Amino acid sequence: MQEQEKRILPQTLAGLVPGLAGKKVLLVGDVMLDEYLTGDAERISPEAPVPVVRVFGERHVLGGAGNVARNLCSLGGIPHVVCVTGTGNGAERMDSLLDKEGIERSFVRIAGRKTTCKTRVIAGRQQMLRIDREDTSPIGADALDELLDHVARHLEAHDVLIVSDYGKGVVSQAFMERLTALRDASSAKPLILVDPKTPNFRWYKRVFMLTPNAKETSEGANLPVGTREEIVAAGQAIFDSLHCERLLTTLGPRGMALFENRQTVWHIPTMAQEVFDVTGAGDTVIATASLSLAAGHSLLESCMLANCAAGIVVGHVGAATVTPAVLTKAILQGMVPVVERWL
Repeated sequence: MQEQEKRILPQTLAGLVPGLAGKKVLLVGDVMLDEYLTGDAERISPEAPVPVVRVFGERHVLGGAGNVARNLCSLGGIPHVVCVTGTGNGAERMDSLLDKEGIERSFVRIAGRKTTCKTRVIAGRQQMLRIDREDTSPIGADALDELLDHVARHLEAHDVLIVSDYGKGVVSQAFMERLTALRDASSAKPLILVDPKTPNFRWYKRVFMLTPNAKETSEGANLPVGTREEIVAAGQAIFDSLHCERLLTTLGPRGMALFENRQTVWHIPTMAQEVFDVTGAGDTVIATASLSLAAGHSLLESCMLANCAAGIVVGHVGAATVTPAVLTKAILQGMVPVVERWL
């Protein structure tokens, strides 16, 4: 008889958190700078019908794959980041932020290429404008060779590798094919987890697990995901096209659907109490799950920890991170949801 639900005691799940400390994860992807200019807007410009924002605060944080690295660090993990930057002030600022976070990295610096920077202008609590400075064209052959050389150098020391694809030119068909070939040829055979970008979906073949949100799942499968049956069908279509081993679809307030394979699907209800901002929640999910898998925890345990961590960060404004103490407290104080079998 098939098991219809799974229960994990809060004490059991919380007891897994200390095991995340010191675990290594190799992270390849699009690291970005997030710039926040804060001020007030008390008048309209005489030059055009737009607010004048008087800026009195400025801060910079790591975004994109950099936020995944921040989440790994905050949970006690040890990431090594392989990424592409331009040259000049943006690259230097990114270097400085990675230093501040204590994150090891291997840069591929491309002269003349922009280091991706997203500037948000905020007056009071309202975002007034976002300015993107970036180059999303695929990186050239020489840069790709250098990038994969860095990956090959660090591959054997890691059991888990994250591909954080924000569509800024690192991930391509050639990149994914050569990355999986490196994985196949290595003795470590690290698990490859991918946070996908919909236009690149067809390239993520034969990875261990994808972590798309509902919209990405729908677009990747070209199917609706409004109902339980539709989510299952879309997940199965992704299995058929990409031949991945696992699939974790995040469903926002509906929690997560974990496909252990094409025929076995579990639903993990959300633990979020209040949702203020979903920014960076996907980064938290893949970081927590990857670190937990590197610690030797089961897939379901790892996804439940990721679910708990995501439930915490959506309660904060902006891309937030989770510490082991906060994660443990949330697990013990909240009711760990019962996991129901969908298929």
